[in-house]
Amino acid sequence: MYKSVQKIAMIFISILLIAGCDTALVVGGRTVGISSGQFIYTEGFLAMEYNLPFEEVWKACEKTLAEMKASGMEKNRKIATGEITATIEDEKVVISIEYVSKEATTVSIRVGIGGNNLASQLIHEKIGRNLWKLKKRLPSPTNTGQ
Repeated sequence: MYKSVQKIAMIFISILLIAGCDTALVVGGRTVGISSGQFIYTEGFLAMEYNLPFEEVWKACEKTLAEMKASGMEKNRKIATGEITATIEDEKVVISIEYVSKEATTVSIRVGIGGNNLASQLIHEKIGRNLWKLKKRLPSPTNTGQ
């Protein structure tokens, strides 16, 4: 049993090394992929980690959906996780936000029933733009004003 698991692991690592930047693998009916080292695509969700606090990322996600004229927005927020569900151009959009650390937050996006990788990436880009705008307005944590 151990040798077969070891062989499968070696094959998986070899595929990742050969494939380069964009890799996808089907494991037990689930698709897992890595795109350019930034995005992880699994079960229809495109995930990316942002090096910013949960609160800032949550606000940027809300702002992005508002800018995209999302309708039927439903928010379900807890201490370290949250989910926003909305409809954009007749497509259901689910944004899951998860606390990783004080300065890191993971955002996973699924557009449509099975997941639209391109649409999810577009939304990630808009979230990133909104985070950049927000970060420009925030005072530097090292600036004490003295």
